[in-house]
Amino acid sequence: MNRFQQKLVIMLAVFVGSLVGLFRGNEARQKWVYKIKSRYEDKRQMAAKKTLQPGEVMLDDIELAAFHKN
Repeated sequence: MNRFQQKLVIMLAVFVGSLVGLFRGNEARQKWVYKIKSRYEDKRQMAAKKTLQPGEVMLDDIELAAFHKN
C-alpha cells in the first residue's frame, strides 16, 4: 500500500502540475511539481529518522538502492 501511495502522490503532482502549466506556463509547472515532490520527500525522510533506534545510522539513498531492493 505504501508504494501505491507514493505513486499516487507523484501522479497527482504531475497531473495538477500539467493543469498549472496549461494556465501559467511551463516554468510555473516545474516549480510547482518540484515544490510538491520536495515536500513529500521531506516528510518521508522525517518519518524514516523517527524510526531509527539509538545507535543506528541512517542510510542515504544510494546505500538504500544498493542494499535494499524491495
